[in-house]
Amino acid sequence: MKLTGKEKFSYGIGAVGKDMVYMLSASYILYYYQDLLGVNPLVMGTILMAARVFDAFNDPIMGIVVAKTKTRWGKFRPWLFIGTAINAVILYMMFACPASLSAGTLAAYAACTYILWGVTYTMMDIPYWSMIPAFTEGGKERENLSAMARTCAGVGSAIVTIITMKAVYTLGSNDELLGFKRFALIIAVLFFVFILITCINIKEKSTVDLETPSVGQMFSSLLRNDQAMAVVITIVLINCSIYITSNLVIYFFKYDFGGAGWYDSYTLFNTFGGAIQILSMMIFFPVLRKFFNTIRIFYISFGMAIAGYAVLLVLAFTNMSSVFLLFIPAFFIFAANGMLTVLTTIFLANTVDYGELKNNRRDESVIFSMQTFVVKLASGVAVLIASICLNISHLSNDTTDTSAIATADASSVVILRMTMTVVPIAGLLIAVWYFSKKYILTDEKVAEITDKIRAKHAAE
Repeated sequence: MKLTGKEKFSYGIGAVGKDMVYMLSASYILYYYQDLLGVNPLVMGTILMAARVFDAFNDPIMGIVVAKTKTRWGKFRPWLFIGTAINAVILYMMFACPASLSAGTLAAYAACTYILWGVTYTMMDIPYWSMIPAFTEGGKERENLSAMARTCAGVGSAIVTIITMKAVYTLGSNDELLGFKRFALIIAVLFFVFILITCINIKEKSTVDLETPSVGQMFSSLLRNDQAMAVVITIVLINCSIYITSNLVIYFFKYDFGGAGWYDSYTLFNTFGGAIQILSMMIFFPVLRKFFNTIRIFYISFGMAIAGYAVLLVLAFTNMSSVFLLFIPAFFIFAANGMLTVLTTIFLANTVDYGELKNNRRDESVIFSMQTFVVKLASGVAVLIASICLNISHLSNDTTDTSAIATADASSVVILRMTMTVVPIAGLLIAVWYFSKKYILTDEKVAEITDKIRAKHAAE
């Protein structure tokens, strides 16, 4: 029986809630604890990096736990429900930290709640994506549902990116600490309700064997597949570069662009950028694909991103008076990021066939599990680099002094500008150089490999 509209909606709404929560934590936790509560940025960065690396290693473990689960409600939905309920509570606790705590206790509170948040998010994230084969028939239905869910996840991320700071100031009556506390509660409740809809309306129709590769299997597969290794390292470099900027852009608007209404400009910037990124994945890439092969589009995307960062660097050292000027670099950076996300997924898929032909084994699940692992690893490295920048620049975290918002020290601002532009440019240049030297799977090569695999299967 094919999926009903109700089932599709129920699964998609879960993705919206799931990524609303993830984006709130990923984009604002450093700002909340460092800038608003005064935790040392280097301490906070170390906590976040360690937690994200731990979370990356935790993914395969949770996969094994889910695979061994057997209940009357199936193996996926119990963990989806339990993980969501606990994660929603911890999300609220994370953004409701008592401001009266001592410096050491504050850091310990941040570390405990963030690590617990990561563990419980993995507890619901792994079964959410892994349950697709248990209620779909395969083929186009499964592919379409996966694509729809990824799109819904993007919508959830975009919503939080766009509205957070405006909502925080409105809900807290310009008190950011109170605003984050109330906003986190709203997001936590929506998250629980959305996933509850998923759990109620999605029934497992079949029993599936969940492949759960260990971290050792992941790295072993990479060592045997040089093309997968090339793509994974490229993904790490790209994501580190992009994430450094995404972690620092809120500081740029608050302390550099400045002004009492900086959060309005920040919201407008994110709204434009989020729209461009979605359009690049849905429209720009398909249009370019009609004229260029994937590798050529890959280099075009790199060129756009580097050009965007260069323009941002130049604009940052001028007397900016309008956020609309920043739309110029934003267009190139966000459009490039959207297309690079699509392309790296395509390239990683190509390495599966290459590995089968080279090593006589198909490590599809292992290689795609590695993608999640390295994205989290890159996120951890990026947040550490961002925290080092904040530690060196000594940007003010006195939110009671509104004049400090618009008059940050000139040297601090320069460090901020250079870290969020020059460092990503360097990372992208290294990535494109490494990719050009190592990746050999052109469209022609992929077609040749596909033909050989078909011939091999036909002969078996």
